[in-house]
Amino acid sequence: MANFILVAWGTPVLDIDLARTFLAVVDSGSFVEAAKRVYVTQSTVSTRIRTLEDRLGKPLFERSKAGAVLTPAGAQFHKHAVAMIRVWEQARLEVSLPPGYQAALTVGGQYSLWDGFLLDWLARMRAKAPEVAIRTLSGISSALMQRLVEGTLDFGVMYTPQGRPGFEVELLFEEELVLVSSEPRPAGAQGGKPGSRLGRNYIYIDWGPEFQVDHSLNFPDIVTPGLYMELGSLGLKYLLQNRASAYLPRRLLTAPLVEGHLKLVPQAPVFHYPAYVVYPAAGDPEVTDLVLKALRSVAKQTAS
Repeated sequence: MANFILVAWGTPVLDIDLARTFLAVVDSGSFVEAAKRVYVTQSTVSTRIRTLEDRLGKPLFERSKAGAVLTPAGAQFHKHAVAMIRVWEQARLEVSLPPGYQAALTVGGQYSLWDGFLLDWLARMRAKAPEVAIRTLSGISSALMQRLVEGTLDFGVMYTPQGRPGFEVELLFEEELVLVSSEPRPAGAQGGKPGSRLGRNYIYIDWGPEFQVDHSLNFPDIVTPGLYMELGSLGLKYLLQNRASAYLPRRLLTAPLVEGHLKLVPQAPVFHYPAYVVYPAAGDPEVTDLVLKALRSVAKQTAS
């Protein structure tokens, strides 16, 4: 496969871009959406796909106003495009490995799953397998799945995985987002409209698309929050230093609740999001087993 990439296909960086663009079109079903995912114009996507089709001598997509669908030739090329990306990423990581390391992993997690879970897993991995170099990244579920399909991600931990051939999906634990407050008397105790339960000093913490939908359904009168934050760890620190309320994962709240720094807001909706790990079925079995054991161990601690 390495010779195929480097010799038959010419410039490797260009061909990797072609393969990534092809996979983006497959995954999104649209040249327009693919352009957004690979951060180029739609005309560039069209040019790259035409280049691939010219080199292969076969059309890869059937184009229509509804989108782009794989032809039989495109379906055959799909597995080679995935393999090409994986080989390139593995080669890049192995070549850049510093002395003393035997393997490299790229692990991605949904933003909200790093604090209190994946950071603990990372510490466990460094202690148990110091010879494994680990690269981490954050993103929403759809972006993590895209990278898994492209072969640029070895493991993805997320709320809403998509079932794909060639990938394993395993439930780790159930996330629970609860409304807490550092106010002397939480707003929810006073009843009233749904939005009034949040209080005047409510912080909207963006826990991802799933939370955005549930929040808007349960609190339709909250259009523009007074304070918006993307990082949950900052929200927790703010609550501990100021009088406010926010939705936070219950797994981060054991000490603040026990010590009385925060209180659960009565009658507030609780949002549940199962957290999964997704990984290629054809990965290195030894490394996969190592990663999964550490994830399961930390998940068990989190759920207890």
